[in-house]
Amino acid sequence: MKYLFIKTSFLFILLIFGTLTLEAQTVVPLYDGKIPGAKPTPPSYRERLNKWGAAEKVSVPTLTCYLPAGGDANTAILVIPGGAYVNVALAVEGDPIARALANMGIAAFVLKYRLPSDSIMTDKTTGPLQDAEMAMQLIRKNASQWHINPNRVGVLGFSAGGHLASTLGTHFNNPVVKDMDRISVRPDFMALIYPVISFGQYAHAGSRECLIGKKPVTGLIDLFSNEKQVSAQTPPTFLVHAGDDSTVPVENTLLFYKALLQHKIPAEMHIYPKGGHGFGLKNPNIDWLDRLKDWLIYNGWL
Repeated sequence: MKYLFIKTSFLFILLIFGTLTLEAQTVVPLYDGKIPGAKPTPPSYRERLNKWGAAEKVSVPTLTCYLPAGGDANTAILVIPGGAYVNVALAVEGDPIARALANMGIAAFVLKYRLPSDSIMTDKTTGPLQDAEMAMQLIRKNASQWHINPNRVGVLGFSAGGHLASTLGTHFNNPVVKDMDRISVRPDFMALIYPVISFGQYAHAGSRECLIGKKPVTGLIDLFSNEKQVSAQTPPTFLVHAGDDSTVPVENTLLFYKALLQHKIPAEMHIYPKGGHGFGLKNPNIDWLDRLKDWLIYNGWL
């Protein structure tokens, strides 16, 4: 009983501490009015949370802001959960990640993006990227309001969200949104956790099919194989994967790391022997968040 009381009290203190170091979250719509390239949402296409806390059939994309309490955050990170382009894994790769970042003094913004769908988009291959680019513009446009530096905005993506994040970090020279205010959509750095990268030999077939269809032309496969889109302007990148990932092969991360090296982009990669896929912050044996913090400090972002 004494041990139970001590343990419970400690958890209560942690809960209070987490509450004190994080301001209340604010949900912000990505678009003011009609979404460019969107079709009218059918009545049957209704957003819901599944039993895992992931959002399905998203038609109204949003940013949820997690701002550290008591001062300027300076650095911000756009958090993009995964979900195979079928859902947005908010409960595992959204809220807990953003809270952890905010407790590190980083302003975190969780993107609930639209999933590729011919029902609500004129071009489903660019719909999610459009939302990610709008999120980057919105964060930078409101930098003074959120007390961040618009030149210190990174992106953190998981699984298919890692594919979207790496697309954001490699396709920025050809944006799919209109930039009326000349605000860059290029992230200043990327962190990709067990990411889908390639749509070739090592593709996660489900993510590829959802984004570019069952029988995509070769041009689309190459375009969205982001190891082939790395350039000298690609942002510095932090990579994490488990070697025994049977969902998204570790070769996705290895291919991207190799491409970064070839273009002399600063990169750090951590391959854990075991861990599977979708571990988020749940696996105590994989300390990727600590390693990310070290990387951010070393590179002057934190």
